[in-house]
Amino acid sequence: MNASIDLNRPIALTRGCSAVLIPEGTKVTLKAGTQVFVTQALGGSVTVNVNGNLARIPFHELDALGMENTQLESAPARQSDGKVDESLVWDQLRTCYDPEIPINIVELGLIYRCEVIALEAFGNRVEIDMTLTAPGCGMGPILVDDVTAKVREVPNVTEVKVELTFDPPWASEMMSEAARLQTGMY
Repeated sequence: MNASIDLNRPIALTRGCSAVLIPEGTKVTLKAGTQVFVTQALGGSVTVNVNGNLARIPFHELDALGMENTQLESAPARQSDGKVDESLVWDQLRTCYDPEIPINIVELGLIYRCEVIALEAFGNRVEIDMTLTAPGCGMGPILVDDVTAKVREVPNVTEVKVELTFDPPWASEMMSEAARLQTGMY
């Protein structure tokens, strides 16, 4: 991100860009010149307040904010043994953030299962069961896409399957201690 941008002041979009309204998940186009306030810039996307509404601007649109859209750190090269380093999968999951709460989905306790399965023919599939902080949140598909794209970058991962589940329902007790302290939910 560009260090010269003052995130405490409104930013006028330099061009029109796509965004998703939070929490309903409705896709919108923000017009050039629209004034926005950045509320969080984590995990490669930015959440902005625009006219009293929250919207998520994706990675590939950050230049509209005058921010550099540099890629997140690249994952290490493929391993010759064909195995997946599960710790790298978890590292990638930690780069996925709830667009309203500046805490990653692992610390929020949204990941119920993460399993690496070797495929018979070639490669590996990572299967992830995750939930949302609220069942009616329209951001579910956006978060699933984010998780899928980021986990697919892990060496030797050839498939990613993410399932949203609400059983059991998410509760604040599922958050890590650090996340509960950060949000005051202890």
